[in-house]
Amino acid sequence: MSPILILASVFAIFIPALMLPGPDFIAVVRSSMTRGTAAGLMTTLGVTLGLGMYASLSLLGLSAVLAEYQWLAWGVRVLGGCYLIYLGIRLFLASRGKPQEIVIQESAEAGRLRGNPLLFGFLVTLTNPKAIVLFASVFAPAVSAGTPLWFMGLMVALVMASSLLWYTIVSLFMSSGPVMRRFRNAQHWIERLAGVCFVAIGGRILADARNPVTP
Repeated sequence: MSPILILASVFAIFIPALMLPGPDFIAVVRSSMTRGTAAGLMTTLGVTLGLGMYASLSLLGLSAVLAEYQWLAWGVRVLGGCYLIYLGIRLFLASRGKPQEIVIQESAEAGRLRGNPLLFGFLVTLTNPKAIVLFASVFAPAVSAGTPLWFMGLMVALVMASSLLWYTIVSLFMSSGPVMRRFRNAQHWIERLAGVCFVAIGGRILADARNPVTP
């Protein structure tokens, strides 16, 4: 199969999967709507770095390792699901209080959660086992021992470029003036909704943890 056909077949699956709402999407929206454009873009960069790392690992044989050692795949999913649940609970608890108090003065807990949006985005992606499964099932089968290094590098670069473009659009829209004015007094509800979503996604990941990873 020609390189162009390989890229077309892989990214025909990856792009729609990227655009579906998930932990990365929620992280970018939450940072953009509660902290503004700069934080949203930094979260976008963190997500992009995480996806680039997973794409690189999958092309270098991560899927084969997870398929061979299913206990490792199970452990990654359990840890990732637990982290998302933990993060969701912290976000929900940090948003408690009167709306005006949260908007004017953040609690110490919220401040810690919001300290580094780049790290926040990176960790959310890093602890999302669904990203591992996506790259293991879509990207790894597209390469072989004879695939040139430049082609694998191109695939990783396209993954990162796609992520950066999509989540930048999401961040700029969600932190735009009209959106921010509309939801100016709802930041605590945004935090709570993000927390609930993270808990729900983490719970689903734990429920699916026993499903095997195939190379």
